[in-house]
Amino acid sequence: MFTRAQLHRRRSHLARAWDLHIPVICDKRPNSAARMGVRTEIAASWERSAAHVMPEVHEAPLADVDETRHAWEASPLNAAVRQLESQLQVAADDGELVVAVTDPAARILWTYGGAVMRRKAEKVNFVPGGRWDEASVGTNALDLALRLDHAATVYSAEHFSSCVHGWVCWAAPVRDPGTGRQLGVLDLSTTWDRSHPIGLATAEAMAMLLGREIRATVVAAAAHDSASSCRGLLELKLLGQPGAQLNGARLRLTRRQTEILALLALNPDGLDLAELHARLYGDRPVSQGTLKAEMSQLRAALGGGLESRPYRIGLDVRCDVTDVLHRLRAGDVAGAVERYGGELLPGSESPALAEFGHFVTIALRNALLSDPHPAAVQRYLELTPHDLDLLGSTRARRPTDGQPQSAYD
Repeated sequence: MFTRAQLHRRRSHLARAWDLHIPVICDKRPNSAARMGVRTEIAASWERSAAHVMPEVHEAPLADVDETRHAWEASPLNAAVRQLESQLQVAADDGELVVAVTDPAARILWTYGGAVMRRKAEKVNFVPGGRWDEASVGTNALDLALRLDHAATVYSAEHFSSCVHGWVCWAAPVRDPGTGRQLGVLDLSTTWDRSHPIGLATAEAMAMLLGREIRATVVAAAAHDSASSCRGLLELKLLGQPGAQLNGARLRLTRRQTEILALLALNPDGLDLAELHARLYGDRPVSQGTLKAEMSQLRAALGGGLESRPYRIGLDVRCDVTDVLHRLRAGDVAGAVERYGGELLPGSESPALAEFGHFVTIALRNALLSDPHPAAVQRYLELTPHDLDLLGSTRARRPTDGQPQSAYD
């Protein structure tokens, strides 16, 4: 490990080289930066950078916000980062780092950092949308790793732009495991005085982990595509005591996961993230990231049978709620009551489910008032004995099918 004195001497040496050679390069005069111990790849990058930007640039330019968001959603790195997000965050917090993931053009798509580095990163647009290609901001590790196609370090005044002379950055390419094509880079950055020999190896290891996760995602998607030709059956019991089975095997789900499946079963065309979030949480202060984590766990529980963009169940679904409504539409009131097991997900805090549950209860109750089949009324009152109004309304009416009156008469 470098001592602070060694780092300071190295930083001072590079600063002198930068002060001496960058003006010469910018003026297009002959120079010999390499002779002062500046690495060949850094000196070559300084030459290229001078053709595009000034060394006094204060921040990286920003790409369009919506375009960056769409690019991140479509990137195969997205799912990989979600799987490793907790590990990346721990590394950033423990090492006082900012972690960044880019596209193949060195545009940042995702970052995470501790409080100190996050503030420093925001000052120079080391944030999603920040364009850190050499032509935009000069010599830096992100562009160098992509250009050289291997892990790269840029320390302090090795950066062309003076605004990041206080940084050390380690970056490594992330490749498509199938084709070897560059998908972007993973970068770790911190202050110059926290430079450590393990930084570059850590960036390489994390980039390799991202590649493995991408491979796992590809394999899982292929398995899902294969399984989709013989779709499984998801059976949902949402009325009364909830439960779920996948191909006859009981699923152990949390209440929140059951609520999500209920919303998706009642909206078979699918819901995007914002719609699902609103219907599940209403005005409660729950982040979309929390919902994304729930969806990831639920997808695993369903063996990959959960689709996204929009979210929908990628399995055949049999649900007691939809069955009750189907029977009511067909005029089979007795059959609807037989399938009715009670209130829709009792105690649910989902505003959409509470509203839909009320609708189902009213629809069933109105059907019974119109056609008070004795056995059906008795079955309904067993489930909802508090409904004295229905009991009073049906006492005075004789059954419409000519059968003998039951005890409730």
